[in-house]
Amino acid sequence: MCRGLAALPSTCIERAKEMKVHLGHFLHKSKVSGECDSVSPAKQEKLPKITKPSTEDALKGGQLFEKLLANKRGVAAFRAFLRSEFSEENIDFWVACEEYKNAKAGSKLPLKAQKIYDEFVKVQAPKEVNLDSLTREIVTRNLSEPNSSCFEMAQERTYWLMEKDSFPRFLKSDVFLELLKYI
Repeated sequence: MCRGLAALPSTCIERAKEMKVHLGHFLHKSKVSGECDSVSPAKQEKLPKITKPSTEDALKGGQLFEKLLANKRGVAAFRAFLRSEFSEENIDFWVACEEYKNAKAGSKLPLKAQKIYDEFVKVQAPKEVNLDSLTREIVTRNLSEPNSSCFEMAQERTYWLMEKDSFPRFLKSDVFLELLKYI
C-alpha cells in the first residue's frame, strides 16, 4: 500500500488524482442528468479496474468487502464514496492501522502509534473516528506499551461500521454503478 504523500511515487499520486476527477465527474453527471456521457477508450483505460461481483460474492457481503479492501483501486473508489458521505476518516484509520500492524517493531513504533492516536482516536482529533468510550479507553491504555495489536479493537469496530453501514450504500451508489459499466 502507498504510505504517506512523501513516499508516494508520482505515478501513484497522478493516478489517484485522475481517479478522483473521474469519480467526481460520475457523481456530478449522475446527479445532474441522470446518465453519463460515453467515455473515450483512452479515458476508460484510466478508470479503476474492479471486477463485477458474482452472485455468490454478493451473497457473501463480508468476503466482498474484504476483497474490496485488499484491492488498492477498490480502496480508492470506496474512499471517494466515503468522502462524499463525509466519513472518509474511517477508511483512512483502517488503512493507517493496517500499515501500523505491518510495520517492523522498533523504536519508531511508539511514535507511529501516537500519531494514529492523535489523528484518529483522541477526542477532538482532526479525523476522529466514531468509537465508543470503552474502545477509546482500551486504545489509550494500549498506548502505554504499543505493539502491533494496540489498535485492533478500534480497527475492528471501524471495519464493522464500514461493512454494515457504508458498504451496502456504496454498492448501490452511482459511483459503484458507473464503475461497473466500464468493467
